[in-house]
Amino acid sequence: MTPTATIAVLALALLVGISLGLLGGGGSILAVPILTAVGGVEPRAAIASSLLIVGTTSALGLLQHARAGRVRWRVGVVFGAAGVVGALVGGLLGRTLPPGVLMVLLAGTMIAAAVAMLRRRPRHDRAEPARPRIALVLVLGTVVGSLAGLVGAGGGGFLIVPALILLAGLPASAAIGTSLLVIAMQSLAGLAAQPALPDIPWALVLPFTAIAVAGSFLGSALTGRIPERALRTGFAVLVLSVAVALLVQQLALHLPLT
Repeated sequence: MTPTATIAVLALALLVGISLGLLGGGGSILAVPILTAVGGVEPRAAIASSLLIVGTTSALGLLQHARAGRVRWRVGVVFGAAGVVGALVGGLLGRTLPPGVLMVLLAGTMIAAAVAMLRRRPRHDRAEPARPRIALVLVLGTVVGSLAGLVGAGGGGFLIVPALILLAGLPASAAIGTSLLVIAMQSLAGLAAQPALPDIPWALVLPFTAIAVAGSFLGSALTGRIPERALRTGFAVLVLSVAVALLVQQLALHLPLT
C-alpha cells in the first residue's frame, strides 16, 4: 500500500471513531469499505480487522459514556448476549461464502442502514418502563449480531439504538452509550469465529484502532452538542454513496464487459 493510501485510511479512521462515540454506531459499517477500497485489504481480512477495530473502539468509548451515567448495563448485557450468539453464527456462515458475495451483502446492509438512518428516530426521554420487551430485544440482538459476524457491520446506529429506545424504553442518550456495550460484545465474539484472523494487517490495524479510539472519545464529548438529525442525514448520505460505489466495484470485478 502506498504512503498516500495509508494516510487516507488513517484519516478515515477518525471518522469511524467519531461516529461510534457520537451516534453509538455507524463506524462499523464504514470500516470494511475503507480497508478494502482504500487500503487494498482482502475482504475476509478486512472483516476480521473491522471487528477488532470496532470492538476495541467501542469497549474503550464505552468508558466515557459510563462515567457520564449513559450506560444501562443490565439491558446491554441481555442484548449483547444475544448478539454474541448471532455473531458466532454469522462468522461461521461467512466461512462458506465467497468474498464477492460478502461484499455484496455488506453493500446491501449499508443501503438498509442509510435508509433507516434517514427515517426520523423515535424520541423517548421518559424513565425506563418496568417491563421492557425482552423477547424482542433478544431476537433483534441475534439478528444484529449475525450481521456483525457475517460482514463486519454491527448496525449500532441504525438498529441497536432505536431498539433500545423502543423495546427497552431507554432515553436516547442512554441508548447510545448502551449500544457501545452491545457492539463491543458482539464484535469481539464475531472476531473469534473469523477464518482470516492470521491475515489481519497489524501494521495498518493498530494505528487505525488507536485513531478510532481517539475519535470515539471526541464523539462522546460532542454528544448532544450537534443537531442529531442533521448529523444522521449527512452520515446516511455518506454510507449510501459508499454502498453504491462498493456495488459498482463488485459488478466491475465479476461482470466484466465482453
